[in-house]
Amino acid sequence: MAMKTGQDNDAIADINVVPLVDIILVVLIIFMVTAPMFIKPTINVNLPKAASGDQTAPSKLNIALTADGRINLNGTFVNEDAVKAKALEEVQKNSEVQAIISADKDTPHGKVVNLLDIVKTAGVKKFAISIDKK
Repeated sequence: MAMKTGQDNDAIADINVVPLVDIILVVLIIFMVTAPMFIKPTINVNLPKAASGDQTAPSKLNIALTADGRINLNGTFVNEDAVKAKALEEVQKNSEVQAIISADKDTPHGKVVNLLDIVKTAGVKKFAISIDKK
């Protein structure tokens, strides 16, 4: 019979997963807390519905007009002068730039026409109106 002594020279082959799980949970919590900071806020625009409509190419001039008359240009609320300045800048870069206008269905028609006039006087020749498909 062989007697075991107090020394064990065998390699430890077990992996303790408890610290690994703790670290992964902490990282998960960090991602959950910081994720809302990286999400782009959306603009609540209730688009009119239409049965017809074509897909448009992405544009550098995405203009949204809210029901209360505020103008949002590429994710930032701006005034009419800023829209005109940005449109002039984009026309200088590309004369075939297209403006995509998303107006809330409750927006007065006059405000939409005024916005179209601002964009067209800045030199934009092409524009599209966003809709929701029926």
